[in-house]
Amino acid sequence: MIISGGGTGGHIFPAISIANTFKKRFPDSEILFVGAEDRMEMEKVPAAGYPIVGLPVSGFDRAHLLNNVKVMARLMKSLRLARKTIREFKPDIAVGVGGYASGPTLWMAASSGVPTLIQEQNSYAGVTNKLLAKKAHKICVVYEGMEKFFPADKIVVTGNPVREDLEKALDKKEEALAFFGLEPGRKTILIVGGSLGARTINRSVQGDLDKFFASDTQVIWQTGRYYYQEASKHLKAYRGMPVWCFDFITRMDYAYSAADLVISRAGAGSISELCLLGKPVILVPSPNVAEDHQTKNALALVDKGAAVMVADKDAERDLVPTALEIVRDEARLRDLSRNITSLAHPHSAERIVDEIIDIIEKR
Repeated sequence: MIISGGGTGGHIFPAISIANTFKKRFPDSEILFVGAEDRMEMEKVPAAGYPIVGLPVSGFDRAHLLNNVKVMARLMKSLRLARKTIREFKPDIAVGVGGYASGPTLWMAASSGVPTLIQEQNSYAGVTNKLLAKKAHKICVVYEGMEKFFPADKIVVTGNPVREDLEKALDKKEEALAFFGLEPGRKTILIVGGSLGARTINRSVQGDLDKFFASDTQVIWQTGRYYYQEASKHLKAYRGMPVWCFDFITRMDYAYSAADLVISRAGAGSISELCLLGKPVILVPSPNVAEDHQTKNALALVDKGAAVMVADKDAERDLVPTALEIVRDEARLRDLSRNITSLAHPHSAERIVDEIIDIIEKR
């Protein structure tokens, strides 16, 4: 099997989960990843024990159209390398999880007669997946109503695989609070903006640290690597405030277990984790993504009473007051938790592997 895609943890972790599940069923199987050569999959995939080929592919530059001459040259080179990889590896199937590399890889796989499966994680399908869907055998989705993007007879609702350690996260609250040096008696707010960080979320927190300080809440704050030093400077004025602040959380299972309320971007991976764990959440969609898909992801939950959304442009004014209001409201927390849990798809990786095997066996 070839698995292609990446760029963010939201694409990489589900891909690795699919690979691990497939490998458990077929220990002698061979799995090759194909990623973008300068993206985080080139580090994360080998660390998970799988080989990876890097393509020089990159995204289109909508702001500076002349830069796309280079983008097209990289795309042509990536198509040639993808075709060479497929010819040499001879996969039984190619699986695309989203991200720059999945386009050329799945296109060449389908053109070479290799069956393909797409995993679409968002509620709004991107241009690449809509093109790839024409030749795909199956399209595994998270949200209902995806017939507006894909042929209905190819769609299977499987959910989005999450990191395996999170499946057991809810049983660890006491040890989780001890891990972060926090108190069992207080409400805990978890603030995450992805591995690189989210500027708006961090600035919203920094601007309202006095409100946190005056409240009876405690905070787990993942700043991301770009914003940690700035956040640390702001915290120096609030010595004694119950806050654990770092650039990256190594134990997300503990972070989720400790949290009574989560503040997060609205990436597909984060939403799938929050649904599975039933965590009340305030979503702050990133405005800097293709087709504004994070806002559409967030609204899919908000419409079902399963999340609260604060727009990026309003966050510095509204985010912290909204969080403090919700975390003190037990009935609101219960409603949000119940509604988001109803959207969960447990065992998603198993369902996707079932579809993969079905395609291979029919072939």
